Amino acid sequence: MRRLTKGIAAVFLAISLLLMGAVGYYGAVLPDTYYISEGGSATVDCLFDITIDATDAIVAASTGNIEETGAEIKLFGVIPVKSAKIVHADAKMLIPGGSPVGVKLLTDGVMVVKTAEVTEGISPAYEAGICAGDNIISANGEKLYSSARLSEIIENSDGETIVFEVMRNGRSFEASVTPVYSDKDGVYKAGLWIRDSTAGVGTLTFIDPETGIFGALGHPISDSDTLTTLPLGSGEIVDVVITGYDKGERGCPGELYGTFVSGLASGTIELNCEQGIFGTVTYPSRQEAIPIAFKSEVKTGSATILTTIDGSTPQEFEVEIERVTLSSAAKSKNIVIKVTDPELLELTGGIVQGMSGSPIIQDGKLVGAVTHVFVSDPSRGYGIFIENMLDATEILTDEKLAA
Repeated sequence: MRRLTKGIAAVFLAISLLLMGAVGYYGAVLPDTYYISEGGSATVDCLFDITIDATDAIVAASTGNIEETGAEIKLFGVIPVKSAKIVHADAKMLIPGGSPVGVKLLTDGVMVVKTAEVTEGISPAYEAGICAGDNIISANGEKLYSSARLSEIIENSDGETIVFEVMRNGRSFEASVTPVYSDKDGVYKAGLWIRDSTAGVGTLTFIDPETGIFGALGHPISDSDTLTTLPLGSGEIVDVVITGYDKGERGCPGELYGTFVSGLASGTIELNCEQGIFGTVTYPSRQEAIPIAFKSEVKTGSATILTTIDGSTPQEFEVEIERVTLSSAAKSKNIVIKVTDPELLELTGGIVQGMSGSPIIQDGKLVGAVTHVFVSDPSRGYGIFIENMLDATEILTDEKLAA
């Protein structure tokens, strides 16, 4: 009997510790505010049963079509986790994309890809404290717009010290670089590998019919060598026709290939950030808008993606949302999806490079966009909540509406 009692006590203790851990974890990671549209659910898709219950102690505060209500997050509908706020709001209407776009971006200044020795044991840039991922804004007070101009300044320096204005992680500092003569190349060099532009193919996620703001990719445009987000100087998106693709295989991601239709921009890029690229379209779209799903409304289960693997017309393919992550700290990689559509699996193996930005649709609502493919399994990948993409456009939206 004593052994049985000890066993029951041990099980009870283990369960208690598990519940305490779950309460602590969800209390830390779950957001404090939940946006829910009319008819939306007030439950959260988590490993354990999490509910959001409105509290009578707080009176709703209405402003136009928005109503805020106090709430309490509970584990299994019983155990309190944390206080929260439910915001009942009309779901924003967006035109879903799925069409391919060519992306052209010029950096603000020039990006340092790496430093190198000019002569044996000597790298002026490295000795001045410059490293890969830094962005050189100016040289001797002259604003830089191209890597060619920086190379010209260095080559014509005659070995005189050049003062660079450098940006690193949002902080500006000066670096004094003294070029050295390269006997091999016959010119002065600073030991810099630099980049001032990039181009590629991605997928349009949405257009806001009210403001003309577009969103695409769902992830930033980054330098391929340093993986640093490229500082935006200027950029544009252009129409693209998909001409082919490499099928994705385990350990080897596939890729879409496309041809830029013309030199005419279909939109200007005004923001390059963690949640994607954003800007304004040049001409309006006549496609029909659909409501978005707030992150609390996204559930595991069947969904579709809109993407283009041939020509310029998007197709709808079936996927399964396998996991939803509501952590307030996660700005991207919020959704795990698995391609289940037999046609897409047969043709591309699933998700390939160039599909980034493909809209994810669930129950007639735009819930997010495809962002990454799993290298180990091209049928699976990450997605970002559309709500998180819209958060990044707040400044642009305010500017458009105020104009």
